[in-house]
Amino acid sequence: MVLGSFALTATAFGFAVALLGVGALIAFYTGRVSADAIGHFGAGVAGGAVAVAVAFLLLPLLARFSRLGEEISLRELCDPGAPLLRELSEHAGGTYNHSVMAGALAEASARSIGASPLLARVGAYYHDIGKLVRPQFFTENQLGLRNPHDGAGPEQSVMVITAHVREGVEMARRARLPEPVIDIIAQHHGTSLVAYFYRKASVGGVPADEALYRYDGVLPKSREAAIVMLADAAEAIVRGLADPGPVQIEAAVRRIARTKVADGQLADSGMSESDIEAVVVACAKMLSGLRHSRVAYPEDTEGEQDAGHSQLEP
Repeated sequence: MVLGSFALTATAFGFAVALLGVGALIAFYTGRVSADAIGHFGAGVAGGAVAVAVAFLLLPLLARFSRLGEEISLRELCDPGAPLLRELSEHAGGTYNHSVMAGALAEASARSIGASPLLARVGAYYHDIGKLVRPQFFTENQLGLRNPHDGAGPEQSVMVITAHVREGVEMARRARLPEPVIDIIAQHHGTSLVAYFYRKASVGGVPADEALYRYDGVLPKSREAAIVMLADAAEAIVRGLADPGPVQIEAAVRRIARTKVADGQLADSGMSESDIEAVVVACAKMLSGLRHSRVAYPEDTEGEQDAGHSQLEP
């Protein structure tokens, strides 16, 4: 807004100088300072002043409308009927469900530290759209089917896994998603190690070349991108826990955060230690709520309840 006001002020000043020049030329050729010359100069000064006043009055409104337009665009992208989300739900249902849950975690986390809850949620919804290219290579979409990684070497597997970031960015650009959302897609894994395949490749006590098993992305450059990175990893690791309680869930989320910090993944994000702590607490709290334990009802020995209601929750 300041730059815009400065530009308009400079334009107005230039306009005033031009009119002053016209007046000076008239005075030069006529040999006297005419009323027209004075009028041109006065009009230039008055016009410049009006332009500056209008700039300072209208630019805040324009900025507000611009932010409003961006917010409307992001809200439209949250609609389950949005093209990419609909495609994700139809062809990569596991990834879709994971992304929706990660979106809830990201939104709560962003709210807890004063980041943009809407951008964090939308970024989480779309962060894995690149998995649409080969959905069957990702565990959440296999649904008991044969794992295609079983017949591939770890180097081939990691190439497929890491490619979903680049492919997601390409899909997002074709769909003309907002740049902040594309940035989150590009940055949500940073340069993290794909630990499972790295360990699989490190056989016989000989470590594999770690560089071959890292994402070749960009470190998160915003708090929202860092939040999506943490929410994505937290949702995935808790989903893999067997019957976790709140203590186990929080410990798992903290372990994820410590790993990302130690690996330097959050170094460029602007996240403070207190921000990271708040995100850990927000994610653990929400995940504990989503995976709450159920009340164990006694067996109905008298047959008074039908089978459809024997496992009701309060």
